[in-house]
Amino acid sequence: MSYNSIVLVKQVPDTANISGQVMKDDGTVNRAKLPAIFNFEDRVALEFALQIKDRFGGKVTAITMGPPRASDILRECLYMGADDAYLISDRKFAGADTLATSYVLSEAIKKIGNYDLIFGGRQAIDGDTAQVGPQTAEKLHIPQITYAQEIISLENGKVRIRRKIEGGYEILESPLPALITVIKDAADPRPFKARRVMAYKNAKTLMELEKLTESNSLLYIDQLVNEYTTKNLYIRTLTMDELQLDAARCGVHGSPTKVHKVESVVLSSSGHQAIPPTKEGMSKLIDELMHDHILG
Repeated sequence: MSYNSIVLVKQVPDTANISGQVMKDDGTVNRAKLPAIFNFEDRVALEFALQIKDRFGGKVTAITMGPPRASDILRECLYMGADDAYLISDRKFAGADTLATSYVLSEAIKKIGNYDLIFGGRQAIDGDTAQVGPQTAEKLHIPQITYAQEIISLENGKVRIRRKIEGGYEILESPLPALITVIKDAADPRPFKARRVMAYKNAKTLMELEKLTESNSLLYIDQLVNEYTTKNLYIRTLTMDELQLDAARCGVHGSPTKVHKVESVVLSSSGHQAIPPTKEGMSKLIDELMHDHILG
């Protein structure tokens, strides 16, 4: 039996370079000021889906919600082995928090349909909330397993997952369809395949094809879309109108979470003391840690 997977991926700003200077007045990140990268845990989630495809067959579809340039990571998904990709993009989605994002993603997944498993990273490095996956599952009314380390089995319409918990792990079983979020050390993402890079490096979204017509009056958008679709190089774009979404639940208007302030915090030490490697030295260190409520 084959299994179809949808993978939630995200292009994120490189938070190693974030500072107050890249924040907008409304508390959102000015992503144009930062280099964009593929969220690593989402890449691991894609690897999980591809391993299932390798073992059982089926189709892997990658979807991302973001600005037009987010198509870059969709091409990377195709390079790794994904069969199809969707860009969910609309100016009206800008400023979305996890609630608004999960609403848009869930509606896009309903439109795409035909899935047994949905994979996503535990969280994105630009928010660290770990909420989008669970909220999406809730809106789809399907079970969820978070912090997945390993897929133990997949049979008889059920999936068994080894899940990381504090101090150990637990084994959970869920009926399909189900949504699974994975942790960063659950798998090593495979490298791009040269053959697929050559095949999909020219894959384009509608907006990218429209730019081609702007620079060449002999090209027509309908013809380009048909040509790229025939060659399996068309990355379909889903907008708010196409998904028939409630505008009040999208973007800033649908986002009750507001960022008050972002600060760059640098930890430093004003001094240090040497602890001798003796029984008395260790006892003194423990006493001081307990006094400062770090231990005990």
